Amino acid sequence: MLRVLAVDDEKPALEELLYLLRADPRITRAEGATDATDALRRISCALDAGPGGDDGIDVVFLDIHMAGLTGLDVARLLARFAHPPLIVFVTAHEGFAVQAFDLKAVDYVLKPVRRERLAEAVRRAGDLVHTAQEPRQPGRPPQPASAQPAPPASAAQGPVHSSAEQIPVELGGVTRFVPIDAITYVEAQGDYARLHTEHGSHLVRIPLSALEERWASRGFVRIHRSHLVSLARIDELRLDAGTTTVRVGTAELAVSRRHARQLRELLMRQAGG
Repeated sequence: MLRVLAVDDEKPALEELLYLLRADPRITRAEGATDATDALRRISCALDAGPGGDDGIDVVFLDIHMAGLTGLDVARLLARFAHPPLIVFVTAHEGFAVQAFDLKAVDYVLKPVRRERLAEAVRRAGDLVHTAQEPRQPGRPPQPASAQPAPPASAAQGPVHSSAEQIPVELGGVTRFVPIDAITYVEAQGDYARLHTEHGSHLVRIPLSALEERWASRGFVRIHRSHLVSLARIDELRLDAGTTTVRVGTAELAVSRRHARQLRELLMRQAGG
């Protein structure tokens, strides 16, 4: 059974969220806070009281855009504690999903909140809380409560990876987790980016420049203003009459002149081990 705190500076949205949470039989107590300061005060009291205290909080359902400290700010502050409550972001904005999961959020629920979608977030949080409370078996390392549960593997998603190697994508109100290693290249589409895998593509509201910065250490390189490519997924590099292209699976992508030399050097370095 879960004890939760909902945080939103818009009172109607907070009341609606609390109504849905209190209707869930897995939740024993649901309280609300209308700003980050009040939320941090309540959480601090809960942590001082300990996990078994009357004021304990297992999960915080947190809006992102709030006056003063944002929900992301609150999550960063909570990350400094040894045993912080789990975090589920509830927001109308898609563009913060990568940052949210970098902060070890359990889930990322988009507004308007649907009962079924919220129930799934409660289930995920409940599974983690239950796992953390189970007696540890001899020889089995403890699992941190903030670790994000890995979804079942599927043909579309490939093998399961750790949460730090996945990117959340929203599809029909359901959040799926795509392993970054499964992404072959990324295509810019305005303020969005389309993630291409061997089995399909996913649209996320993240600028290509942000992914370029975040994924540079994972072997992704910019080859054009419209494309970011995984070096390991490049099958061919072609030079034809001053034009450079790469083949990534069945896709042939143009390489701009400003990126061509760097790309050739990176591929040569990779081939040389």
